[in-house]
Amino acid sequence: MNDLGIGDRLRELRTARGISMSELARRADIGKATLSEIESGRRNPNIETLYALCAPLDVPLTAMLGETPGAHGAAAGGMVTVLLSTRHLPGRAIEVFRLEFPAGAHHVSPAHGADVREQLSVVSGTLVAGVADDAAVLREGDCHSWVSDRDHVFSAPDGDAEAIVVITTPE
Repeated sequence: MNDLGIGDRLRELRTARGISMSELARRADIGKATLSEIESGRRNPNIETLYALCAPLDVPLTAMLGETPGAHGAAAGGMVTVLLSTRHLPGRAIEVFRLEFPAGAHHVSPAHGADVREQLSVVSGTLVAGVADDAAVLREGDCHSWVSDRDHVFSAPDGDAEAIVVITTPE
């Protein structure tokens, strides 16, 4: 599956689960035309759209992006993600991403699904991160974790920032 594009992976995941395009679009809260364009390769989805699709399919982000280190994507609000590693262990997938934030970046990430857990370590700068109504202010060297079953935020209020996030998704 890793040699396929995002649209091909998406279609394969959707059909393997017996979910129609209309139903997946409804569950992900995106337009059916948008979903059709992504599956056909005519549209490149942003990270928010990919996460919105991952939740109803019950898969980690790398199921869409592929598992090749260095794969990256830009998210609304200026955040850039770079895949560093993926590992499949019994009952769970572990994804490690580097997150890069320009000064003033603010990103709201949609819920990822039940029991998905994120662990964030700030490498440089200051970040506000975590579940939207309980985000923590983190500085270089600080760590924070949360269950990603609700919207969560990442903001760089005081300049450029970088972090490493480990996402654990039940399989």
